[in-house]
Amino acid sequence: MRFRTLGRTGLEVSLVGLGTGGPSRIGQWTHSDEATSHRVIHRGLDLGINLIDTAADYSDSELILGRALKDVSRSRYLVATKFNPDPGENNEIITPQSLIESCERSLKRLQVETIDVYQFHGLVPSNYRSAVDRLYPTIERLREAGKIRFVGVTEYFFHDADHQMLSAALEEDIWDTIMVKYGILNTSAEKEILPRAKQKNVGVFNMSAVRVKLTRPEELSRTISQWKQGGLIAADAIPDQGPLDFLVHDDVESVVQAGYKFGIGHDAVSSLLIGTGSEEHLSENVETILGSPLPAADTAKIRRIFGDIVESEGDTG
Repeated sequence: MRFRTLGRTGLEVSLVGLGTGGPSRIGQWTHSDEATSHRVIHRGLDLGINLIDTAADYSDSELILGRALKDVSRSRYLVATKFNPDPGENNEIITPQSLIESCERSLKRLQVETIDVYQFHGLVPSNYRSAVDRLYPTIERLREAGKIRFVGVTEYFFHDADHQMLSAALEEDIWDTIMVKYGILNTSAEKEILPRAKQKNVGVFNMSAVRVKLTRPEELSRTISQWKQGGLIAADAIPDQGPLDFLVHDDVESVVQAGYKFGIGHDAVSSLLIGTGSEEHLSENVETILGSPLPAADTAKIRRIFGDIVESEGDTG
């Protein structure tokens, strides 16, 4: 495993982080076998992964992690979890007391005394200011009490594809980490967000570098065709069928592998989160990410074709 420094936290985090959300939720939505989920978690540790990301809203992920890690030395892993500041009830931000209760629940479920990175989950431009003003003072008290160590914020990409919330967040010097979606079809973060995070020494988690479109050729082709029709891509830039096959050569055996390699390629990214309920899948992805990088010519072509696209409709992979 290789490691990068998580910004101002000073924590050394594995290049690959284990995510427990997404379409698998550490196996809850695929095989539904907790013993298998435990094996995936332990396999991640054996591969050198020391960062595990979860959330109060990821079904029973916190509980499963707590049970899987209860006999593991706390020095072997860092845990990042999240609370939902805006559950959508009456369009109101939760109360400070609700935040405290959520933190205590997460600590109990994870069976830890301290959360390494506690994150505002899925803020958007419309609720960023109210959530921070109402809840950040309580976050500070939780930190002073030793309940949490560092504070982060995650975006809700499909409602904020041009990263407006993170742009506002990086104007303030209050965040230790951010979580952003950055990948082959979603490169816009490298224009402003990633350079600013690096400049301000804010750690970056990259979520969903490979999701949906890169794993489903028909949807990928349909998306490329739509982007061509909308004038976002030149008609002759890439073919509709197999539009990313130009990335598959030499050490890159699939479009998915290319997606993982691109997702960790920017030096502002501290850790790329991958979610799976399979030991084999986890091992394969770690091997891909730790392998040789994408050729510079291929990375340049990705940026040339997709660099100006900002799409918020649906999951753009």
